[in-house]
Amino acid sequence: METKVIKIAGIDELEQAAREFASVMGDYTVFAFYGEMGVGKTTFISALCRVLGVEEDVANSPSFSIINEYRSDSTAELIYHFDCYRLQDEREAEDIGVEDYFDSGAVCLIEWPERIENLLPDDTVVVKIVESPDDHARTITMEFPED
Repeated sequence: METKVIKIAGIDELEQAAREFASVMGDYTVFAFYGEMGVGKTTFISALCRVLGVEEDVANSPSFSIINEYRSDSTAELIYHFDCYRLQDEREAEDIGVEDYFDSGAVCLIEWPERIENLLPDDTVVVKIVESPDDHARTITMEFPED
């Protein structure tokens, strides 16, 4: 399994980290973001969306709507931001058609993917965000699926 590690020492490095992340996304479209509450998943996804050309404000987690849809102003491509925290079970995700979103070819950025793990496609990129207890820096690890 190929991995890519990105370090973020402080908030001032967030945009550069998002650019680095975007540069290795390749043709993958589904990204599952794992991390503790408050580690910065939504903050990083917002920065990534800006790097991908979304000009509207994406600073808020889609917790109350489960899915937010954005369109890149530079490429016109769709980006879906999922927050699965409030889902009770995978059936709820199936009812809103998450698999159709995953199959759409649009970029899908998923927070709390552990709630819908059995529905994630085989080619999902696993993204883990961990905070260092010493200096509060973040480490983002991207685990790419086997070909």
